[in-house]
Amino acid sequence: MRLIVINVFILLLIDLYIYHALQKSTLQWARKRFFKAIWWGYSAALFIGVLASLYFNLPLIVRSIILVAFFLTFTSKIFYVLVLLLDDFRRGGVWMKRKIIGKKSEPKTTEASLETVTANMDRISRSQFLTRAGIVVAAVPFATLSWGIAVGGYDYRIRRQKLYLPNLPKAFHGLKIGQISDIHSGSFYNKKAVQGGIDMLLAEKPDVIFFTGDLVNNKAEEMRNYQDLFSKVKAPLGVYSTLGNHDYGDYFYGKEDSPEKRKNLQQVKDIHKIMGWDLLLNEHRRLRVNNEEIGILGVENWGTGRFPKYGRIELAKKHTEDLPVKLLLSHDPSHWRAQVLDNKDIDVMFAGHTHGMQFGVRGDRYQWSPAEYVYKEWAGLYTEGDQQLYVNVGYGFLGYPGRVGILPEITIFELVSEAPTVT
Repeated sequence: MRLIVINVFILLLIDLYIYHALQKSTLQWARKRFFKAIWWGYSAALFIGVLASLYFNLPLIVRSIILVAFFLTFTSKIFYVLVLLLDDFRRGGVWMKRKIIGKKSEPKTTEASLETVTANMDRISRSQFLTRAGIVVAAVPFATLSWGIAVGGYDYRIRRQKLYLPNLPKAFHGLKIGQISDIHSGSFYNKKAVQGGIDMLLAEKPDVIFFTGDLVNNKAEEMRNYQDLFSKVKAPLGVYSTLGNHDYGDYFYGKEDSPEKRKNLQQVKDIHKIMGWDLLLNEHRRLRVNNEEIGILGVENWGTGRFPKYGRIELAKKHTEDLPVKLLLSHDPSHWRAQVLDNKDIDVMFAGHTHGMQFGVRGDRYQWSPAEYVYKEWAGLYTEGDQQLYVNVGYGFLGYPGRVGILPEITIFELVSEAPTVT
């Protein structure tokens, strides 16, 4: 909440700077009275809307529209300011150069020299070209992010991945696993589109399904309108889930313990049970097929830095020594390098959390996102020695209500006992 208030104040300063620049430009419409009314009227309405969304219980769709408008406005004006600042620095440099050269040469003022100075002043003033260039530059992120909201947020994609496990029992060869992660139900505003993603998952007919945390943004009540949809997520061998950092309520109730916070967390856990999902909290299950078994382990959230560290691998592994393959569900991929790699008997870890920052490029051979500057493992399959990690970039979204390039993911894995022969 504090961050949004600070951003509102920053946007007000940006508004003043841009408005002053437009008033000094050669654009005639920027000096009209109607422009002033529209400019400050929109800003005032936006600020009032943001404050109302923070302090009043507005309907989710209204709150979403307000915050989306604020996000797009803020981003576009930031880009516009960058262009104007570049021009101001250029003009400042020219002004300083003229002052220095002027003091050294002290030329005589003539009618001809005055005309030259006047012409130069026209050339270094805030030009119509730069003002229009700023508008174009600001329009690019606005259009891109708007597309990401209108289309990208619900543009679910199936990604297929084979997992080679040399110790895999024969009965599990070809087993199909579906994974979704980071539902963030409190961000949804299109129930029909969410249903479409669920239909895509179920059409793949996975034998077992994993959900790797962040069912909600903050509160259990966010699942009220979506619990019926996700209750349809079923698989013959079960649906196994775990908690993510957002499920604990820290971002709404604070990090300190309280009765309200405990109640909310219990409600989140109960929702998993009501939907028929087997929530693994530092524990494991034995998956049996034709009298052969592998282990499915699930730990509570464990992340480096400021994120909750409730995960206990040693508890999840207890009494699993006889299992030839262990598959771990752990929300935060940073857990893999911090602790999981030290547990050599864990074959594959399934994670989410990063969202791929909901922005970037992702192809079959190349991917990039700002997420890679925060997380060493942020999307797709990673291997180290005989251990593997897969990071799902998420089913939902958080903050920015859309996705650009890094689209919502449904992952379908096939377990294979032998790697293909290289010829």
